Amino acid sequence: MSAFDKVKAARSSKRPTAKSYIEAIFSDFTEMHGDRRFADDKAVVAGIALLEDMPVTVIGLEKGSNTNERVMRNFGAAHPEGYRKALRQMKLAEKFNRPIVCIIDTSGAYCGIGAEERGQGQAIAENLYTMMTLKVPIISILIGEGGSGGALALAVADEVWMLENAVYSVISPEGCASILWKDSSKTKEASECLKLTAEHLLEFGVIEAIIPESKGFQAMCSNIKSELINTFNKNKSESIDTLVSKRYKKFRKIGERT
Repeated sequence: MSAFDKVKAARSSKRPTAKSYIEAIFSDFTEMHGDRRFADDKAVVAGIALLEDMPVTVIGLEKGSNTNERVMRNFGAAHPEGYRKALRQMKLAEKFNRPIVCIIDTSGAYCGIGAEERGQGQAIAENLYTMMTLKVPIISILIGEGGSGGALALAVADEVWMLENAVYSVISPEGCASILWKDSSKTKEASECLKLTAEHLLEFGVIEAIIPESKGFQAMCSNIKSELINTFNKNKSESIDTLVSKRYKKFRKIGERT
């Protein structure tokens, strides 16, 4: 598949959403609501669940599975209160020593006037620097679109995994084409230039693993569940200070010339 084909696959309305993965991988999920400042952002689904017998905090960017739900969830474009809700759950996870799993699928953070007035940039920035030093293991999984800071706000993790047909980039292909060529129709060319596929990002060291999709949804979820359990159990053999240090160094070296 070309890069543009993967962009279309990542955006497909038939693609399972974050809630589908939460239901398939975890049990006893209890959703938490609100940021205790403004409102409950339904683009962010966050709560506590069991990964077999291991308590974990799960946070997902949820697009919705039909038209009414997509409108209600703002098509997965979170407001600042959504990122603050996620941050509140992360801090609780740290307090109670629960690993964190973030499931990411968004074209980007919502860029409306209200979101900017309520501090969208500050909310994303606070997530970034807080996640860098959280004293619990974090794994982020890109299941569809990973758009700009809206995705990165949940992707400062010890390991970042991507489904093979997911995409992750600093800007949408349409936005990139509008800037480089002043022509938003050149999305195919922009998709290639952005190097947004899982293969490219694994090569650049931005992600740690590619999850195959070819065997179907249930097999893929079973694989993800096993890998999560193995990774979190492996993390138990490391001190938390070592884990946090490795997380920091991982992001500091991205983009270095070798």
